[in-house]
Amino acid sequence: MKLFGTDGVRGEAGSFLTAELAMKVAMAAGIYFKKHSTNNKILIGKDTRRSGYMIESAIVSGLTAIGYDVVEIGPMPTPAIAFITENMRCDAGIMISASHNSFEDNGIKFFDGHGDKLSSEAEKEIELIYKNQALLLDAQVTAKKIGKAKRIDDVIGRYIVQLKNSFPREISLRGMRIVLDTANGAAYKVGPTVLEELGADVIVLHDKPDGFNINEGCGALHTKDLCESVVKFRADLGIALDGDADRLVVVDEKGEVVDGDQLLGALASCMNDNGVLKGGGIVATVMSNQGLEDFMVLKGLKLFRSDVGDKNVLEIMKKEGINFGGEQSGHVIVNDYAKTGDGLVSALQVLAMMITTKQKASKALRPFNLYPQKLVNINIKVKKELASIEGLSAKLKVLDEEHIRHLIRYSGTENKLRILLECKDGKKMSARMDELVAFFQKDLNA
Repeated sequence: MKLFGTDGVRGEAGSFLTAELAMKVAMAAGIYFKKHSTNNKILIGKDTRRSGYMIESAIVSGLTAIGYDVVEIGPMPTPAIAFITENMRCDAGIMISASHNSFEDNGIKFFDGHGDKLSSEAEKEIELIYKNQALLLDAQVTAKKIGKAKRIDDVIGRYIVQLKNSFPREISLRGMRIVLDTANGAAYKVGPTVLEELGADVIVLHDKPDGFNINEGCGALHTKDLCESVVKFRADLGIALDGDADRLVVVDEKGEVVDGDQLLGALASCMNDNGVLKGGGIVATVMSNQGLEDFMVLKGLKLFRSDVGDKNVLEIMKKEGINFGGEQSGHVIVNDYAKTGDGLVSALQVLAMMITTKQKASKALRPFNLYPQKLVNINIKVKKELASIEGLSAKLKVLDEEHIRHLIRYSGTENKLRILLECKDGKKMSARMDELVAFFQKDLNA
């Protein structure tokens, strides 16, 4: 069984992600981190899912059983865990979350002592330790060597200070009306607090988590309420976060969602104009629109493309000396202030740009036109090797001949196939998409 997907260990809580699995994964990770331990302390945070209690307790049991001390900080955004892990000099950080998934799922994400997500090599090593029952048994300690756990509730202040430090000191949000949708998730406290402390008039949606309503009809994946509220309250901007607040979706003053690639382009252009963009370009994924790449070229910048996942974006950012990148889906990494996608840091950069350029969101955040693009997710029963599917190569050849950019891949966390097509001729692209969807539904759901 493969443990790690695109972003940590993720699956249905209680079936795939059981208490036993969580405990064993924690023990394996603890054994891995002990090799370079400095403080023998690991931080744990979580989002607002009911299953977080079960998984957190199991992780604490696993870590203390091999001698680690544990600090539990309760519901906090994923980027906060990355920041606080480094800030508190912990050996590692663990976030319990399934991000934008519904409450039935949960996940475990790991950060090293520098607040960085683990490399694929590190994940493979932890997986090998997990499968070595003798090693897990041998690592368990007794008597005074058993670790301890404590819960602290005041670390939210550290993260709020970090967020405010990412916003220019010479300006404030006074006079700005913002609608914030916290997705009944991990940022339901910190999100409204930081915007209000910076002076904004904040209208908050979906900030009453009950363990089951995280991401339910709200947040970054479901923006209907946010769009309507922006218009209703005549707000300057709408901000939607996902369950663990590492993703941002923006709605302009007209109540219209801003495309993620246009958001990346606008922020990159502003950073370049202000002389703070490093590395001569930005990093996006293979999913990003060709329009973004053409806009970067127009600005004298280069677009580097990575595989899907903000971890992969960050790897190329480090390699190329770039401090800005992200995903079309809303993971935006401003590396001067965050080690991973951070919805609140990104939102503050958007607000700062609007204030300093004296532009409304509808103008500031759409600096170029997108090529017609369509993404379809298909629920499937089996994940066959794509190269082995009879007839697929012929269909891809037709797409290439018609200059239709295509990306077909399986989800790393769900039983889904994702099909992305992009072409200047939208009608032709849609027709080919219908053909592909029918083809894959027949082959992968037989």
